[in-house]
Amino acid sequence: MKRTPAKDADEESGTAPGGIQALDTALSVLRVLRSFDGPATLSDIAREAGMSPSKVHRYLASFIHAGLAVQKERSGRYDLGREAAELGVAAISRNNFVVRASDELEELAATTGQAALLAVWSHNGPTVVRMERGPHLTTTSIGLGSTFPLLDSATGRVFLSYLPSPQLTARLHNELERAASAGVSWPDLNPDMASVEALTSKVRRERIAYVDGRYIPGLIAISSAITNWQGEIEVAITLFGTHKDLLQPDSPARDALIDFAARHSIVPPTQLGSSRNPPAR
Repeated sequence: MKRTPAKDADEESGTAPGGIQALDTALSVLRVLRSFDGPATLSDIAREAGMSPSKVHRYLASFIHAGLAVQKERSGRYDLGREAAELGVAAISRNNFVVRASDELEELAATTGQAALLAVWSHNGPTVVRMERGPHLTTTSIGLGSTFPLLDSATGRVFLSYLPSPQLTARLHNELERAASAGVSWPDLNPDMASVEALTSKVRRERIAYVDGRYIPGLIAISSAITNWQGEIEVAITLFGTHKDLLQPDSPARDALIDFAARHSIVPPTQLGSSRNPPAR
């Protein structure tokens, strides 16, 4: 079938001024589903989308068929599916900061003798987008798409220290409330904002965050921030393994990690100091 000249022009330029209305509506439902912190009911999704539940249900059925959504068997709630997660990770991995750091990630893992990963901030929190196992096999459940908590992980603590407050405040308060309710604390952190502010100041001052096996038993991790021109984190670079030497102040791996993050930052962490604002109360 012969195409119209207008269509040819749109396809050649890569633009779509008209679009497809039904697809635009479907994608708006997907964006609503993304906006929830977890699985949501059909009625909640329909209310936020401003559509009837029957109409939203048809879109969700198509998303499930495509792997973009899933429906929980017990609760009947809907959530983003594996294909949605893979699309997000693929898009994030094309970020220039990620691409540049990825080019040297294998070398960092080889020279330090540690496994290494890159993580970015997503709707689900700190999310792994690249990983190198390193010369020594480290058996772990961490993989592409894995997410980390803010308080329990080295990667999360770096985002806690360098991410603008509006993006993390709700997640941080949820973690603090759960920790306080469960009576959980850490050797260097209590579940309150004063303690969090002291920790984040220390991370920014030393340019590194660490955990000693409390998130994944037996796994030691250190992490540093790759920052943009505003001094905000774009990527967390994390080394992890099983040897506690990684935590020592004179560890060559620690120095290599800090140098790696500084070289890939537009504004090196050494220039940030105390200019970063602590998380909002």
